[in-house]
Amino acid sequence: MRYTKYVVLVLVILSLSVPVVLAQDGGEGLTIGFSQIGSESAWRTAFTNAVQAEAAARGINLLFSDAQQEQENQIAAINAWIAQGDVDAIILAPVVTTGWDEVLMEAKDAGIPVVIVDRNVDADPSLYVTRVSSDFVHEGRLAAAWLVQATSGQCNIVELYGTVGSAAAEDRATGFREVIALFPGMQIIRSQTGNFVRTEGKQVMQSFLSAEDPANICAVWAHNDDMAIGAIEAIKEAGLAPGKDILIVSVDAIPDIFDALDAGETNATVELSPYMGGPAFDAVVATLNGEELPKWIPVGGKLYTSRAAYEADRK
Repeated sequence: MRYTKYVVLVLVILSLSVPVVLAQDGGEGLTIGFSQIGSESAWRTAFTNAVQAEAAARGINLLFSDAQQEQENQIAAINAWIAQGDVDAIILAPVVTTGWDEVLMEAKDAGIPVVIVDRNVDADPSLYVTRVSSDFVHEGRLAAAWLVQATSGQCNIVELYGTVGSAAAEDRATGFREVIALFPGMQIIRSQTGNFVRTEGKQVMQSFLSAEDPANICAVWAHNDDMAIGAIEAIKEAGLAPGKDILIVSVDAIPDIFDALDAGETNATVELSPYMGGPAFDAVVATLNGEELPKWIPVGGKLYTSRAAYEADRK
């Protein structure tokens, strides 16, 4: 095939996984505020549960705040923790990238270290300790590299975009576009936000299928599995076979996506590890002990096309 040698090169490069930081014991007796984005997806809920379980195992008093996907709720929670003076540190999973400098400066002035988890902020790096996250750009590149190989570099793609302004959406979009730009036959013909929500993913996919001749859509690139599952429902309701008539690749590796893989209704998912609590708590303990940390602590993930491969990696 015309693109084979280029695809192989891309896949070899992208198969190099980013480093994984393993959790260590520590933090007993600390009180830590955790501002979570919300519960917009199955992955987000798994992430929350994993952080809470890790805190309980370490003897950390975790003050949890659900922002319900509103930045102002996160800022209010952080301001309350600062005013009350009852937290040793704050862990922030930010809804969006911008608008954090003021509240982070207030935390710094109060002597409360902040660790960013999952999504990113564009604030002055001196205002937070570190960020613990996956490499979202890498995830987008992995998804694109798989799709290039699966389609021999010829594919009209519709994109289910994540929350606009979030680091996860912006970086996954960037990584995906970097790879498909190398192949003239790969193009995104429609892109619209589904806000990482399953019902919105279905609605957006329905609009794509109404606006385009379905035969002109080669694949769906969804920024998370929940939107992909919504797209699967829309494709089936349109009388088409998801995973066959229209290929699907997404990010998260939640349990439901493996059910869809088993049924042949989707094709690939890139793992986004929910186990960031351990490295985040390690970072808190380290900074309270006066240690210097890098500004980014990456947590790795791989692309999977079957449940068997995923479960083999868990053994």
